[in-house]
Amino acid sequence: QVQLVQSGGGLVQAGGSLRLSCAASGLKVSKYVMGWFRQSRGKEREFVEVIGWSGGTILYSASAKGRFTVSRDNTKNTVFLQMNSLKPEDTGVDYCAADRTDNCRYAGSYDYWGQGTQVTVSS
Repeated sequence: QVQLVQSGGGLVQAGGSLRLSCAASGLKVSKYVMGWFRQSRGKEREFVEVIGWSGGTILYSASAKGRFTVSRDNTKNTVFLQMNSLKPEDTGVDYCAADRTDNCRYAGSYDYWGQGTQVTVSS
C-alpha cells in the first residue's frame, strides 16, 4: 500500500523559514517525479516546486524561485521542501504528490497524494 506522510507545517512570521517533509512507503521516491502543490481556500491546487527522476528541480513557480529548495534523501525515502523568506501570500495547505508520468505540471497527473499540511505566514 502506498502512503505519503507529511510533516513540518505550522505558523511562522513573515521572513521566517519552514521545512516540510514527505515520507513515502510502498514506492521509491527516486523512481517517481515528486511534486509540491499548494491550495488556498476556494482555489485549485497549483504546483510550487517539482523534483525529477535525476534528483534535480525540473519545475518551479515564479514565487518559489530563489526562496524554496526541493530535495530528496533516497536512504530515508523522503522528499523535502525548504522554504525561506516566507511571505503572507505563501499561506495555504501544502501537499506532496508522486507521478509516474511526464505531465508533472498538472495536479491531475499525479497518482498518489499526501494528507496535506497547513502553512500560515503572518504579517
